[in-house]
Amino acid sequence: MLLGRGPCLSTTIGDGRRRQLRRPNGLVFSLDESLSDSRATHIRELTVRDDGSIGADRVFATCRSGTFDTIRSDAGGRLWAAAMGGGVHCYDPDGTLLGRLLVPDVVANIRFGGPKRNRLFLAADTALYSVVLA
Repeated sequence: MLLGRGPCLSTTIGDGRRRQLRRPNGLVFSLDESLSDSRATHIRELTVRDDGSIGADRVFATCRSGTFDTIRSDAGGRLWAAAMGGGVHCYDPDGTLLGRLLVPDVVANIRFGGPKRNRLFLAADTALYSVVLA
């Protein structure tokens, strides 16, 4: 269950513990459910049970250059995260950083598009960028 409280969000996870999320942002539902916590500069992986309740959680990735904003998953199961001040980070499903796209602007939003869903659009401070991924 997620409960809003001021600038924080509290969630009760599987073992009954409560976790404070300082600024939850970006839900990605794929094989593994993920949630970015912008103020805490990390992405958490949450287990969503069949009944919709939240089970176990863990830190999936930590941003070392700025904070994460939007997160998206691609057709290969990789997680892409706009790192405000650090371009766009790409993670393997196990949480390994595969690489970064460096952009001359701060990127706040990303979205996949195109007929094959392999074009990544980047909404930045002063421009809209796109890159076709293999």
